[in-house]
Amino acid sequence: MIRLSVNINKIATLRNSRGGNNPDVQKAAVDCERFGAEGITIHPRPDERHITYEDARKIRPLLKTEFNIEGNPKDEKFVALVMELKPDQVTLVPDATKQLTSDHGWDTILHKDFLHEIILKLKNQGIRTSIFVDPIVEMIIGAAAVGTDRIELYTENYAKQYHVNREKAITPYLEASRKAVQLGLGVNAGHDLSLENLSYFSQQIPNLLEVSIGHALIADSLYYGLENSIQLYKRELNKSPLKATTNF
Repeated sequence: MIRLSVNINKIATLRNSRGGNNPDVQKAAVDCERFGAEGITIHPRPDERHITYEDARKIRPLLKTEFNIEGNPKDEKFVALVMELKPDQVTLVPDATKQLTSDHGWDTILHKDFLHEIILKLKNQGIRTSIFVDPIVEMIIGAAAVGTDRIELYTENYAKQYHVNREKAITPYLEASRKAVQLGLGVNAGHDLSLENLSYFSQQIPNLLEVSIGHALIADSLYYGLENSIQLYKRELNKSPLKATTNF
């Protein structure tokens, strides 16, 4: 079964728009687990415009499933938080300080030395690492070279092209995931996956372990409710018995 990790950043964004504690981000994290999520993802940014560092500290002891923290390890404050909380997984994302949302993966060749150093530091603390990458075979090879446990495929381009030509849209992701499996890397995915495009993606990508979904799922919950939305995503994620397989 492919794991669904719910990114709760947008819940924090709604709370922050009015101040106070409504909605309650800690309760939302616990409820997402209770409603069927197999993990909780947060992406604290330096300006703390949605999830705050204090949120991360309060959420950590409440969770019973996987805790995944995303962020840019070039930010020393982020690295210090990760070392303090020791989440199950850290997803390394090359965000700029004021970036609205993630929009590209790492150049794992250009940043080889930096990524190798930070991954070694995380592994020494028993933290699984995942590198956010574009579906480019060379970047996958570079990710393996720096010692990461997993990659997270950046899926915005797939989502944009899904209704135009889904077979063409999925092709680079197939090639990237096959190379990752060949090199012994786990495969995660995330960004703009939705109820419309999730099932096809999960059917096609070999050995997909986990997806992280926030914006679309939280938006759908306005209509369907949070519990029902999580169940709908899980259904789409694992609905087909015709999963692609690999022979590596």
